[in-house]
Amino acid sequence: MATLIPAISACVSRMTSGERRVAERLEQKLDDDYLLWYDVPMGPRNTHPDFCVLHPRRGILVLEVKDWKLSTIQQADKQTWEIIPDGIPKTVANPLEQARQYAQTVVTALQRDKQLIQTEGAHAGKVAFPWSYGVVLTEITRKQFEAAELHHAIEPHRVLCKDEMLESVDAEDLQSRLWDMFPYGMRGTLSLPQIDRVRWIMFPQVRVQTSGDLFDDNDAEAELPDIMRVMDLQQEQLARSLGEGHRVIHGVAGSGKTMILGYRAEYLAQASTANSKPILILCFNEPLGVKLHSVMQAKGLGGKVHVRHFHKWCREQLVAYGQTLPAQGPRMFDEMVESVIRAVDRNQIPSGQYQAVMIDEGHDFAPEWLKLVTQMVDPTTNSLLVLYDDAQSIYERARSKQFSFKSVGIQAQGRTTILKINYRNTRQICRPPAWWRPTC
Repeated sequence: MATLIPAISACVSRMTSGERRVAERLEQKLDDDYLLWYDVPMGPRNTHPDFCVLHPRRGILVLEVKDWKLSTIQQADKQTWEIIPDGIPKTVANPLEQARQYAQTVVTALQRDKQLIQTEGAHAGKVAFPWSYGVVLTEITRKQFEAAELHHAIEPHRVLCKDEMLESVDAEDLQSRLWDMFPYGMRGTLSLPQIDRVRWIMFPQVRVQTSGDLFDDNDAEAELPDIMRVMDLQQEQLARSLGEGHRVIHGVAGSGKTMILGYRAEYLAQASTANSKPILILCFNEPLGVKLHSVMQAKGLGGKVHVRHFHKWCREQLVAYGQTLPAQGPRMFDEMVESVIRAVDRNQIPSGQYQAVMIDEGHDFAPEWLKLVTQMVDPTTNSLLVLYDDAQSIYERARSKQFSFKSVGIQAQGRTTILKINYRNTRQICRPPAWWRPTC
């Protein structure tokens, strides 16, 4: 069974019926070493092909899916098609040309990486693995395709038709149809490090910054880094599959929780409009808050994503809404939090201020803090993400959670995920993760 990113449950609501069938067939009929992406921004231009298929030995295949019936198509040639989807004539690009352009854009970007190209021979400078593109016509059978002479507009071997992707289709037959789309003679096998480099270039959203400035994909002269780190596949699938509502991610130290939070914040910020409320990221640790803030600033999202450590946010709330600040002293921070809670209860500080709230280091938040912050989510979006490590509490709060998330207003039943793999060793866990340490 192939790995589909995002998970089909997270994207089925935005799929057409044909896209859903394609996703189900590819996921079920392809082997475990296939990777599939549905409608994710790809390459330096953030294009959105319907599906991208990646296999270590087969290479990359970009698929464009059309749910058009034969009666919808009025005229077709190799450049444009005239269709009547809703009774209104419309001229659109040939879907095969559309898929070709998506694929070519990505391959051009991949060819900049010396570790992904052939270094000698007739194809020197070209990618060292197969790539191709094709079209899936989910409502047109092969017989209809041939009778309508659509082969004049699309090469027959680059098309997967309705009757070739039925639920009963043999897995080998489906795979054979897909790989017939490749030009004869293209060979090459991708190693695991090369697959990571392909993902780094194809999907900038999953990059893990190791040091220095963010890479500018639009700079044709920019030198690609020697080391390219990306989220692992579980992290990427989880990050891309986070839907609406309240979500809790439990994870051990070094499991990539903060990376997923950063991806989610960037995704929501890019999808927001001028009328959208801001996004709030809260953490307990001040240095982590500073670094997360600098990352969002570097991505140009500082105006949409507000990053604060919890007590700084509390102070800002009191100042912004004319509440009295507590006096200096040993209980100043506790009194600051208590003042915000009282002001929210009295409607002196408004709730629902943010389109989304994300809490890093949730294990260091007291129950009353979580209850307070949960009220800051706009009920129309209801987007809350809490990252939690039950075994980690560096500020000596209770080692085991003595409350339920439901009791503090977090409604995450059935929407909780556990990350079990630690990608940092003991020494690394004892110091801040490399991706957010200041660089000299």
